Order: sequence, then structure tokens, then C-alpha cells
Amino acid sequence: MVCGGFACSKNALCALNVVYMLVGLLLIGVAAWAKGLGLVSSIHIIGGVIAVGVFLLLIAVAGLYMIILGLVFIFQFGISCSCLAINLSKQTDVINASWWVMSNNTRDELERSFDCCGLFNLTTLDQQDYAFCTAVCKSRSPTCQMCGEKFLKHSDEALKILGGVGLFFSFTEILGVWLAMRFRNQKDPRANPSAFL
Repeated sequence: MVCGGFACSKNALCALNVVYMLVGLLLIGVAAWAKGLGLVSSIHIIGGVIAVGVFLLLIAVAGLYMIILGLVFIFQFGISCSCLAINLSKQTDVINASWWVMSNNTRDELERSFDCCGLFNLTTLDQQDYAFCTAVCKSRSPTCQMCGEKFLKHSDEALKILGGVGLFFSFTEILGVWLAMRFRNQKDPRANPSAFL
């Protein structure tokens, strides 16, 4: 048996299936971790990454490739580029908009869990929010780190991880499409040769 033959293509597709299952679980896990932080819950890209991970996992379990995997490549490539392209200014805008939509209880909970006060201290509302902060850091010192700085650090890290992992594995999907097409067009040497005529 030569590599590139029927058995090699079959084994390569099986190995790729296992890799895609792991990648799907990895994408779901990293996106859920980022969403679980609570500070990036309003970013729809995180939901898109979770959707791609679930879809990739379903494709790997079902063993369906070619057209579906090509579509997943396009979607995953776009989402990954979006994750990597969001700069700190856009992240700041999203965090700022999300902060003021949250209830006071949610903001207090985030301030306590991240041990920070206020958001960016840019406006009068931020200063009032800082004054009513109940985080532990406020009792230790007169000034606390702003929550916006901590949120930016975590969201930037999560987006870079998601974008990098998604981008890297989106290119392996092209390999999967090629292997599936190659495998589909090959004859099984153990099968009845007249079955293809």
C-alpha cells in the first residue's frame, strides 16, 4: 500500500476527524471560558466562535465533509479574523456600552469578583459609580484599579486566543475538503471491481 492510496486517505480522514473533534471542543471551551468571565458576554463574536465549535464537532462526529466543511472554513476564517482585528478602541467601546446596560447588582458583582471599582473614570457617571463601589480593594487603599482596565486585559487575551486557534485550524479544514474529495473518488482495492462499472 502506497501512501496516497485508498487506505492512506481513509486513515488520514479518520485522524482528521479526531483532530476536528478536539478542535471543536477546544473552541467551545475557550469561548465558554471567555464568556464565563462575564465581561465579554455582549460580544457576538464569542457566540459565533461557540457556534463554529459546535458545528465543527457535529461535522466531525457525522463524518460529513466537502461542501459543509468548505462553508465552515469560510465562516470560521471570517470569525477568526474578526477576533484578531478588534482593536482596544473597539473593545473599550463594547465594554463601555455593556457596562451601562448592566443592572447595578451585576456591576457590583463584577466589581467584587474582579476587585476593582468603576469603569474608566471618564465621565461624571463613572465617578459616581466609583464612589458607590463595594469592592475589597477600596477598603485597603483610597484608590482601586479601574474595572475597564482589567476587562480590557481579559477580553483582549480571550479574543487573541480565539482568533489564533480559529485561524490556524480553519486552514486545516481545506485539507479536510481535499482529502474527502480524494477519498470519494478512489476505489477500494478490497471491493468488487465490477461494482464501479
